[in-house]
Amino acid sequence: MAVSIIIKTLNEEKRIAATIESALAALGEVQGEVIIADSGSSDRTIEIASRYPVLVVQIVAPARPSCGIGPQLGFQHSRGEHICLLDGDMLLDPGFLPEAVRFLEEEPTVAGVTGHVEEKLVASLEYARRVQRSSSQYGTGTVDRMNGGGLYRRSAIEQAGYLSDRNLHGHEEFDLGVRLRSAGWQLHRLDRRFVQHFGHTENSYRLLLRRWKNKYLHGVGELLRASLGKPYFFQMLRELPELKLWSAVYLWWALCIAILLFLPHKGLALGLVLAVLAGMIGLMSLRKGGLSMGLYTVTAWFFHAAALPVGFLRQRLPPGAPIESRILHKPSQTAA
Repeated sequence: MAVSIIIKTLNEEKRIAATIESALAALGEVQGEVIIADSGSSDRTIEIASRYPVLVVQIVAPARPSCGIGPQLGFQHSRGEHICLLDGDMLLDPGFLPEAVRFLEEEPTVAGVTGHVEEKLVASLEYARRVQRSSSQYGTGTVDRMNGGGLYRRSAIEQAGYLSDRNLHGHEEFDLGVRLRSAGWQLHRLDRRFVQHFGHTENSYRLLLRRWKNKYLHGVGELLRASLGKPYFFQMLRELPELKLWSAVYLWWALCIAILLFLPHKGLALGLVLAVLAGMIGLMSLRKGGLSMGLYTVTAWFFHAAALPVGFLRQRLPPGAPIESRILHKPSQTAA
């Protein structure tokens, strides 16, 4: 079997049908299977997915939802020599899979190939920031990670030990990328679209709070903990830009605390701290193109930096251990 398309889901009833249909259409060009790897949906995601000729698997206790658990769940039920990862709110671009499979066949040192992720909903400041990062940082050619998914070579995944760390609530793509590259593999981005992505439409600050509650913001700390003692630890420290940014935030906090504690005139101290904060917001507003973007950026820094030590101290399970799950639907079954 050529390709196993793994679709990660958690309450994706709004778009899962379109995502599955785009995946099935892609299999008209290559042989393969579609696997729905569900992290415990409580809406109609499973009901809708079960109408299609796909394998539907879902975690069961004691397994708990995380960004890393979905890909690994799908991987342990997959059979393809190539693994294509999608989210449940993406549309796979026609023609991507044949081109990606050919590229892997022609480039034996490449473990994974992806394309551009086109963000369709950018009203949220978070997704507007993501588009900015994509246009400025995520060029074509050799890359260090495949954010948003892509097509992986199964043999490379097996050499790296596992597809994704079940403990990670974020940055699972970077974790996989650094493990693959430390084993001698490369990752590549084609100059073509991979998927269209329909992200969250909720208020940016609500989304930030939601990501704190669902532990997504803990991802950097969890990644740092997972890399301790590994051969690629220092490589990860060099390449993960968030670590440098959060370190700068900690220094900023330390400076503000020192001003408040040691400057005798407390009114002047508070004024200086507020002036530093206003200056940072103003600088980010100029760089990001508006006050709302600057204010949101600085607020996001605070949330992410506060979450790093929490994630680092979280209890870990063996990352490649089998995930507790059940099969809810098989392709041979007919919809009810």
